[in-house]
Amino acid sequence: MSVKLITVEDIRRLRKIAGLTQKELSKKAGVSQSLIARIENNSVDPRLSTVKKIVQAIVIAQGERTAKDVMNSPVITINVSDNVRRAIELMKKHDISQIPVIKDSKNIGSIQESSLVDRIVRSSNPDRFFNTSIYEVMGERFKTVDPITNISDILILLSLGEPAILVLEHEKIIGIITKIDVLSSIIHFET
Repeated sequence: MSVKLITVEDIRRLRKIAGLTQKELSKKAGVSQSLIARIENNSVDPRLSTVKKIVQAIVIAQGERTAKDVMNSPVITINVSDNVRRAIELMKKHDISQIPVIKDSKNIGSIQESSLVDRIVRSSNPDRFFNTSIYEVMGERFKTVDPITNISDILILLSLGEPAILVLEHEKIIGIITKIDVLSSIIHFET
């Protein structure tokens, strides 16, 4: 499974959206301007702590926002007893690439289109695969945050390879956040 991290292009794009020069960002993040330039030129692989400082500085420059500000709701979920065909139908209908798996309203796993594609390629019997229980093919559950979690913390989770973050309130799923949700919220905040 491929992991989608925050890329050099994402950092450059976010910096520009925030209206920051490399020098301004370096001051806000507490790193050198030359390090920002090397990161954006992809000539250095920064530490996670450095990426976190940079992302936090960009988010602070935008004004602090929370999970509730960027989440999508209602969340499309699939029951653990459903089959793969149902998951694919939901993904197509709602134009989504991952779905939380629930049992008794609890987040217990996830289904992602990339893992389904991998499985179908390896399957000797596609019809049987489409009728396979979600329980048999689900992946790990998505990480969760509270509605008041700030965007910089969410970006860090997403940069660590989380495909989506669920927002829980009183143990109930109230929203979902993907990398594009955070990026587009920053763009909309700018305009």
